[in-house]
Amino acid sequence: MQPQSGLPHPLTGLNVIELAEDPAGEYVGRLLAEMGARVIKLEPPQGAPSRAVGPFARGQTGPDASLNFWFYNSNKASVTVHLGGPDGTAPLVALLGRADIFVCTLQPAALKAAGLDLEALTQTFPKLIVLSVTAFGLTGPWADYKSSDLVALAAGGPLNSCGYDDHSIPPIRPGGNQGYHSAASFAHIAVMLALLERQKTGLGQLLDVSMHEACAVNVELANPYWFYPKVQVKRQTCRHAQPSPTQPALFRCADDRFVYFVLIVAEPKSWEALVRWMDGHGMAAQLTEPDFSDVAYRQANFDQIQELVECFFLVHGSDEMYKEGQAMGLPIGVLNAPEDLFADEHLIARKFFVDVEHEGVGTVPYPGAAYRFSTFGEVARTAAPKLGADTKAVLAEFATKTTEHA
Repeated sequence: MQPQSGLPHPLTGLNVIELAEDPAGEYVGRLLAEMGARVIKLEPPQGAPSRAVGPFARGQTGPDASLNFWFYNSNKASVTVHLGGPDGTAPLVALLGRADIFVCTLQPAALKAAGLDLEALTQTFPKLIVLSVTAFGLTGPWADYKSSDLVALAAGGPLNSCGYDDHSIPPIRPGGNQGYHSAASFAHIAVMLALLERQKTGLGQLLDVSMHEACAVNVELANPYWFYPKVQVKRQTCRHAQPSPTQPALFRCADDRFVYFVLIVAEPKSWEALVRWMDGHGMAAQLTEPDFSDVAYRQANFDQIQELVECFFLVHGSDEMYKEGQAMGLPIGVLNAPEDLFADEHLIARKFFVDVEHEGVGTVPYPGAAYRFSTFGEVARTAAPKLGADTKAVLAEFATKTTEHA
């Protein structure tokens, strides 16, 4: 399915004001921008903290060269405001008067210091949806505690399931800002629900999303195992944490790359497919013997099976094993490094990466849209804004609109 050109976007006409100091709020803003909302990012004069996070384009430092900032802030406008300046919150209030959604990551103490009362904003602007996405929520004893992606994953629980079989090694933080992105995903869902509610009532509301709570419900099997049989799961290398160890699932191939293969010996269809596959390469050995048709025998002799499968993969290339295994209907995949994805035939076929022009840098490949709709147009990817690039135009536009509205 390819998006049709010339069609409206899902959130066309909505104005979003983003006051975000961490990836959770920035990612929500980007997700809304990808659906056609106009997202105006408010930054202090020195720029958002994410502008100082590397890596940087061509090794150049500076507020407009951060690849981290580019990723989280494409398709946005940048407006610099000094909330602690002589005008206080007046510039922000002027923008909120014509906004539909306000994304804010300031914690309670920072809100108080800035002179902001989120609850009061919903009274002043009844149609405004105020999204607060913070480390620990707007209330509670930890409301002003500092956090990070690692802190969130640790305090919320997921980190305890991430790492290696050797439990003498501490848990390992997964990459990709998963704590922040978990909070952003829940926050995005909350905003969409609030928009639906506003369609019925005409009223906005205050949404309080906690990264700590988002992580606490994102611990996969750990919660149900503890809630019901009162059993703790144990982390395993590249496998789901389970109460009891499961068989290894990573296999090294001849090209020194790994495949992830779930070796299921108890399910007849998967087992028979594996034996046919290995036998077709002349490597099934004793697995074709009648004894191995019995599940109990296979389980009792699993070490033999594991050793033969390891040898099978070691003499074949990873791409060959991946495609052949998939053709056999088996759960198998190649472990790609991030740089491998640019050559991924599936992503190429779906035109996932899009070229975006950056002033002074040239064309840069960006990840494509997270959404594809058959009844909406595609939102063209635009470069992340330079610091303060839209300040004068946006403030003048909103001041005019506010005057007209009054």
